Amino acid sequence: MSLILSLDTSTTVCSVALHRDGAVVACYELFTDKSSSGMLTTLIQNAVQQSGYQLSELDAIAVAKGPGSYTGLRIGVSTAKGLCFALDKPLLAINTLEAMAHQLSGFYPISHALCPLLDARRMEVYGAVYDFEGREIQPTSAQIIDEQSFADLLTERPVVFFGNGAAKCRAVLGHQANAVFPESVVHPSAKTVGKLAAIAYVENRFENVADFEPYYLKDFVGTKPKKLVV
Repeated sequence: MSLILSLDTSTTVCSVALHRDGAVVACYELFTDKSSSGMLTTLIQNAVQQSGYQLSELDAIAVAKGPGSYTGLRIGVSTAKGLCFALDKPLLAINTLEAMAHQLSGFYPISHALCPLLDARRMEVYGAVYDFEGREIQPTSAQIIDEQSFADLLTERPVVFFGNGAAKCRAVLGHQANAVFPESVVHPSAKTVGKLAAIAYVENRFENVADFEPYYLKDFVGTKPKKLVV
């Protein structure tokens, strides 16, 4: 038996879910143009209390570890770690792209590969490739999209490109017969983070709370503030 609170703040979408033995009990998602992570604690409170539970009853805290937005990941991971320390609960960390792949598992034929993509500025994306059951084919990486991207894979089978970075891929690879693009954007969600976290809980794949850091994938590059014109 497990009661797991899951958080996903990898993008501007802020998502919180509560799972009992892998089944969704509650899920709150906030979609905004700007980062909505500031509402994270409110969503946590709503998910737990309105489901009839208390934070003390949780068995573990799970978080989408990245890749994704630097700011979003910092907020999500720091909140998860704070809850773990305060409640004396273990921490589970799930790859954001892996959780996204599980959202589409079963929606396409088994011949299709699933390629979740997250925007990483300019023509760069964070991406990985999974089979129809969510098993990894190509590992998570940061890459610049060009006409040769995923060339070998696209000659072998249809590939479903999705996520907020898929538009970059569509502009370059959309003409290829095996390139498939869903009509709507698929966002990271705590629903599938919690589903994978339930498996990780049974397998005792816990993180060291004190040392755990988000999976940024590449170094942070800040932008210089614009000069004020007087």
